[in-house]
Amino acid sequence: MSKRVVITGMGVISPVGTGLDKFWHAISTGVNGIDKITKFDAAEYHSQIAGEVKDFTPTDYLDKKEARRMDRFTQFAVAATGMALKDAGMDLDSEDRERIGVILGSGIGGMETLWDQAQVLVKRGPSRISPFLVPMMIANMGAGQVAIAHGLQGPNVTAVSACASANSAIGDSYRLLQRGDADVMITGGTEAPITPLSVAGFCAMKALSTRNDQPQQACRPFDAERDGFVMGEGAGILVMETLEHAQARGARIYAEIVGYGSTCDAYHITAPHPEGNGGAKAMELALKDAGLKPEDVDYINAHGTSTSLNDKLETKAIKRVLGDHAYNVAISSTKSMTGHLLGAAGGVEAIASIMAINNSLVPPTINYQVPDPECDLDYVPNQAREKEVNVALSNSLGFGGHNVTIAFKKYEG
Repeated sequence: MSKRVVITGMGVISPVGTGLDKFWHAISTGVNGIDKITKFDAAEYHSQIAGEVKDFTPTDYLDKKEARRMDRFTQFAVAATGMALKDAGMDLDSEDRERIGVILGSGIGGMETLWDQAQVLVKRGPSRISPFLVPMMIANMGAGQVAIAHGLQGPNVTAVSACASANSAIGDSYRLLQRGDADVMITGGTEAPITPLSVAGFCAMKALSTRNDQPQQACRPFDAERDGFVMGEGAGILVMETLEHAQARGARIYAEIVGYGSTCDAYHITAPHPEGNGGAKAMELALKDAGLKPEDVDYINAHGTSTSLNDKLETKAIKRVLGDHAYNVAISSTKSMTGHLLGAAGGVEAIASIMAINNSLVPPTINYQVPDPECDLDYVPNQAREKEVNVALSNSLGFGGHNVTIAFKKYEG
């Protein structure tokens, strides 16, 4: 028999604030984290805007030597994990660390290190390359360093499924806990993609908003005048554990994870299927896994990137799965405030979904001004809304056709 799995701790680093309380206050009051890029001179870039994390100092969480030997995406992972464990009230000294695992998602790993060391190679030659290039750059090092920091010896994997990575990590962690392969899993996603190389790559694809003169209005999911996504950075980390383990230690329970659906469009390297087939099937699988009916869904934290194809086809997929009930469901894209955190997006958006359940408050989609006839659902425009949320879905859709939906439910003992 599958074990029930609950969320007992959360840690977040985001463009709208670091720490759970600061994040939720910002996300529920429509604070905008998008502005001009300051990390490098972006004057020659088509897109010059991003959601940078502005209140994170690595040495607040790591000693100076450790911080120097970690890429920024790994620093985020280790720091947010420390917050999540503290929030969970977990005393690791009284736990069996062989029964605690880590699965994190990251879309592109240590891009800052790759870019910096490529400059060293070009300007100073191969003999000056850092011996830490590979261990700082590889995408699995976020999960590896989290385990090292806390001595966690259970399953340890990194999910790389582009912008669905964090949701893949959460879903795979859920399965391990259901099967009893671990008691506790640290999961979610981390990403630090605001570098000259990765911004240039997404600019070349014409995927990013070029509303450079209006950064605060640039990310406008489901709005008819959207013109692309805005890149963001950060991490969203969950402590998930079996219900029996959480009850045995008297943990506070935020919510229960009850469903996981994962599919691939098998259609195109960047474009979603024109009928939204894969996204719809992921939602259907998550509902089936959870034993829920479409009319049970109260809230969807949409992938909602602010690109024409995503928003239109995700809307189509939601209608296909929920039927007429689609028009009764509150839907929002918190990317309108944070930007798109790529492989970390699902982690941060899972936290927004769980907090919506806990606070009976649905975050808004800000910058929603001009309705799009092809996006005609209730996107909770511009203002948060009080609403009882018993069931929330969190969608993530990634390049390569990856689609992952996670279903969260209000905990009932």
